[in-house]
This record gives sequence, C-alpha cells and structure tokens, in this order.
Amino acid sequence: QVQLVESGGGLVQAGNSLRLSCAASGRTFSNYAMGWFRQVPGKEREFVTAISWNAGRISYTDSVKGRFTISRDNAKNTVYLQMNSLKPEDTAVYYCAADRNYGTIATIEGIDYWGKGTLVTVSS
Repeated sequence: QVQLVESGGGLVQAGNSLRLSCAASGRTFSNYAMGWFRQVPGKEREFVTAISWNAGRISYTDSVKGRFTISRDNAKNTVYLQMNSLKPEDTAVYYCAADRNYGTIATIEGIDYWGKGTLVTVSS
C-alpha cells in the first residue's frame, strides 16, 4: 500500500502561483511514477502531468505546458507541482497519483494509488 497526502491548495488570484505537495508513505516511493490529475465537479478527472521514478521522463497536458512544473524528491518521498500564471480555468480539486508504470499513468484506469485531493481555486 502507498498512502498519498496532498497539501498546498487554496485560493489565489489569477496570474499568481501555488505549489502543491504530495507526501507518500508505505511502499518504496521511488518504485512509482507519480502524477497529478484534476477534477471539476460534474466533469471527468483529467490528467495534468506525470514524472517517472527518476525524473527522466515528464509529460504535461497541453493546457498547462509552460506554466506548471512537476518535480520529485525521492529522499523525501514527495512530489511537487509548481503552478505559475494560474487561470480561473485551473480551478479544480487536484489529486496526486502513483503508478508503477509511467507508460500508463496518464490513463485513470492505470493508477495504483490516489490521494484524497486538495482544492485549488483561482479567482479572476
């Protein structure tokens, strides 16, 4: 089992920044690719970004490229999401996810473990 706990969400004005953190406990963190998803009420959960176990591979959904940066610290069992130039359409609950296989992490069906989410609200 891997337990994931997100933090860092909150209310921010458009154009500003937030950094989300996801602390992992349980099985070896470095065995897992990690990702961030987000969900707006009434809509499907969508992929935002992912990072392989050694940060050698990273991917982003088009809408956040150039604004969001994912990183990880395997010594601290933590993955981060730096969100800059936030827009109102970034408002969502952000979920941390772990998957043994980087190749499938972008698909919700492939996720092994989920956090409970942290709310990000961007005001205009």
